[in-house]
Amino acid sequence: MYPFSGLRQLALASFLLYAATASAQTTDPSVAPVRGQVLDANSNAPLPGAVVRWLGAATEATTTDDKGTFSLVRPARPTTQLIISFLGYSPDTVQVSGNSYLRLPLRRAAELGEVKVEGRAPSYSGLTPTNTQVITSRDLTKSACCNLAESFETNASVEVSTTDAVSGAKQIQLLGLDGAYSLLTIDNLPALRGLATPYRLGYLAGPWIESIDIIKGMGSVVNGYESISGQVNIRLKEPDTAERLLFNAYGNDLGKFDLNLNLATPISEKVSTALLLHSDHLGNRVDRNKDGFLDLPLATQYNVFNKWKYKSGTGLVTEIGLGALRETRQGGQVAYREENPGGYYGTTQNTDRYNGYAKTSYTWPGRPYQSLGLLLTGTSHDFNSTYGLRTYNGNQQTGLATLLFQSVIGTTAHTYRTGLSYLHDDYREVYKTGFSYPTETAAQRYAREHRNRLERVPGAFAEYTYQNARNLTVVTGLRLDRHNLYGWFLTPRLNVKYDVAKNTVLRVAAGRGFRTANPIAENSGMLVSSREFVIAPNLQPEKAWNMGGSFTQYFNAFGHPATFIADYYHTEFQNQVVADPYTLADRLIISNLAPGGRSFSRSFQAEVQVEPVKGLQAKAAYKYLDVRTTYNGDLLPKPLTPKNRLFLNVAYATAFDKWRADFTVQGFGQRPLAHSPGESHQHGTTTEPLPVAPRYALLNTQLTRAFKRWDLYAGVENLTNYRQPNPIAGAYAPFGPDFDAAMVWGPTYGRLTYLGVRFKLD
Repeated sequence: MYPFSGLRQLALASFLLYAATASAQTTDPSVAPVRGQVLDANSNAPLPGAVVRWLGAATEATTTDDKGTFSLVRPARPTTQLIISFLGYSPDTVQVSGNSYLRLPLRRAAELGEVKVEGRAPSYSGLTPTNTQVITSRDLTKSACCNLAESFETNASVEVSTTDAVSGAKQIQLLGLDGAYSLLTIDNLPALRGLATPYRLGYLAGPWIESIDIIKGMGSVVNGYESISGQVNIRLKEPDTAERLLFNAYGNDLGKFDLNLNLATPISEKVSTALLLHSDHLGNRVDRNKDGFLDLPLATQYNVFNKWKYKSGTGLVTEIGLGALRETRQGGQVAYREENPGGYYGTTQNTDRYNGYAKTSYTWPGRPYQSLGLLLTGTSHDFNSTYGLRTYNGNQQTGLATLLFQSVIGTTAHTYRTGLSYLHDDYREVYKTGFSYPTETAAQRYAREHRNRLERVPGAFAEYTYQNARNLTVVTGLRLDRHNLYGWFLTPRLNVKYDVAKNTVLRVAAGRGFRTANPIAENSGMLVSSREFVIAPNLQPEKAWNMGGSFTQYFNAFGHPATFIADYYHTEFQNQVVADPYTLADRLIISNLAPGGRSFSRSFQAEVQVEPVKGLQAKAAYKYLDVRTTYNGDLLPKPLTPKNRLFLNVAYATAFDKWRADFTVQGFGQRPLAHSPGESHQHGTTTEPLPVAPRYALLNTQLTRAFKRWDLYAGVENLTNYRQPNPIAGAYAPFGPDFDAAMVWGPTYGRLTYLGVRFKLD
């Protein structure tokens, strides 16, 4: 009996030791797994398939079961923050303390199939399958940011250039290509396209914008077939989350002022609205370089937008937006008056624009991953303009409808979106040069002066997403559209994101894009010259492949998070509507890309963002662009595109953001120029090299003092007062053969100082 008694004692001791160890494990929060449940914030329904992972740990992750519950082991490295994400819901980050059971509610995202990340996250997202950079509302306050054109001043990915030295029109460049090749969307709906392209960057006020997403390369097929170089998505202030009141006033030493007023209020528990108002005016005739031409056109704009949102609480969300804009511009010689030209050269632009949209989505109760959406947009854009003796008027009526369904295949690791779309574009343009040809008939003259085009494009699309919740996301999409003028468009696209390690992300993107060009609107800067527009008949749609990828590394430097990203993209055109200013200096020849010709863009960018000390943030970038097109048999660089660009931004904020200071340097390398119309030149392999613009740098700075509800800010743009000498060739005789204001490569009016105030009520 004794041996058995000893065995019994040994077993009892082992049991007690095991129980003590188990008790220690369940009571020690640093060892025990974290357990909890992920719920819908509105209905408290469980969310099966939600992804739960530790912040900064790509491999320690899990998904919730059919009851929405999860159990997640603690990571090897210490961290106390969990990230919860689920398709159709806004992700959330929570602090874990102790060993209590967690109940984690997620709120539905405002957009169908859209994930919105708020807060001071890295500007380069580590979550999206596309190479996406986010400009937040805080970033937008680093510069004057009166309109969309000025929203990119502290960003290295997008360049903003002036099209000419008279009209004041601006355009963006992405991957070295003009803004017409990047899809511009507002709240993920295509907007400000077609005939609005020349002045569209001035049609959105900066204080209206909540954030801007810059997507390089191919995006989603859901938004259409027009994107070639990327997408710029502007998120406007939402009625249910915006400040109750935001007032912004701005003025500069040129005499321009801007006034903005945002009002947002809940009408009831389910209905909210936001009213966005903007007005700007420049009435001062400024000619700092004394060439007899205004440095900036006289301009007045009135702009209003009203958003309404209805949230039923049971899965139905409806949003309606209505906008109206009226703008007048007058440029040219200082002595020019529109009502009495008196033989002086002038430009005028009168624009009326109305737009509206309606978005409705329904999410199935108990199946938050499944939803149906109907998206409707309509636009009327009408303008009348003159450029000296030339008249250019246009009217565009656009309607777009998209029916979108999304769900999962088995689990949320496999999701898909599919739908139908219909695009209606009615373009009517009148372009008169002021000259007539004795040999042409009245019918021939009418055909030359009137460019009408009616596009009807029904389409269907499907997009599949695979996400293994650890390190791989694959998004592949295909859409098929039937164009009434040009036949079938087949648009394949692919985006792959692979997390090599917990802080290392690789992305690859490839796809195809189509678009129909608007040759006069997209080359309106050339209207401010003596060049004659020669437009070939039977212009074909533009087709291009875009391939590239990016490498992103998140790391710690100086004890703070830092980011390094490098990307490369190659765009190859199968057909392009080429505007050739090289072949004949006195003409702009617009035609299809010649058979056997090439047109391509190669873009490389490397950027690093660090925080050397608390409150001090710095980012530096280098960009290399190789953009070339075949002009009359010669492969030449695209005019006015610099091959090299440097960028540096330093921002400092004191405790509680009481003082904020920003300093930005942009360095531009040499860029090729076309010869002025008055110069005798015919390009070719044996002729003299093309003229180039010199290298130069722009320095901008701003200082902001914040109070409880007030912000006062002052800044200087172009600190060194650098100017392009003689930006207008032949300014002494603007109706003569030497006149050219289109070869603008640098600032025309020098240093600009400004002062502004913001008042906000949450």
